[in-house]
Amino acid sequence: MHLIRRLPALLAAIILAFAPAAPLVFSTAAHAQAPAADAAKPADAAAPAEAPKPAPPPPVAKEKETIENPYGLEALWKQGDFVSKGTLIILVIMSMGSWYIMFVKVYEQYKLFKEAAAVKATFWTSGSVTDGASSLKEGSPFRFIAESALEAKKHHEGKLSETVDYNEWVTMAIQRSVENVGSRLQDGLAFLATVGSTAPFVGLFGTVWGIYHALTAIGIAGQASIDKVAGPVGEALIMTAFGLAVAVPAVLAYNWLVRRNKVAMEHLRGYAADLHLVMVAGASKKAKA
Repeated sequence: MHLIRRLPALLAAIILAFAPAAPLVFSTAAHAQAPAADAAKPADAAAPAEAPKPAPPPPVAKEKETIENPYGLEALWKQGDFVSKGTLIILVIMSMGSWYIMFVKVYEQYKLFKEAAAVKATFWTSGSVTDGASSLKEGSPFRFIAESALEAKKHHEGKLSETVDYNEWVTMAIQRSVENVGSRLQDGLAFLATVGSTAPFVGLFGTVWGIYHALTAIGIAGQASIDKVAGPVGEALIMTAFGLAVAVPAVLAYNWLVRRNKVAMEHLRGYAADLHLVMVAGASKKAKA
């Protein structure tokens, strides 16, 4: 009887003992892992943050690079041999001489044209040839011609000179003085003509020498690379340009100065002809008197 009363409690204990407890176990593990994972997250979040990267330095302004021309005139002088330097020096001397002669001849012609105007204003208004010559500027070609005529008139004496007619004697003296002045006007023009005709060939010689250097560089290197031939070819072109730069101004100046000399000689010849007439006419009046 007592056993029967306790039978429901025993059945309940047996049911509880044999009931499946796996879900409860897995559920408990999952709940146990979840808090662990949740606890791990704050730990990770609490880890120290990475150090910030340093800021890049401010850009430094680059200095302007000066690129030297390896094929220019300076390189030609430094790398050229004695033939190249000698050719360049000759061309420079030709150019300097040409420009010097240009300025000197232009100044001389300017003075002559100015004195030609003074002759018309002072010489022909004088009372005599002597007074007219003294009124002209010292060293003037017009005064030189007048003094030559007066000198011929003064020295027309003696056995040999008396055999020559006075007219012819004075004419010869005036003509000689005019030719002397014309010869002085031509000074320096021969140099300009020489420079104008030879400077291109001097530059051509430098060109040929530069090409020879280029062929030598190709032969030594065994290949026609641009870095081997650029320097000698640049040297050749510079020499050609120099030759033309020296010759062209010399030729132009020569033609221009020759033309101006012709105009100056016309002034001198006209003055000499008038002076000759005055000298002969004065002598004729004295002879008649």
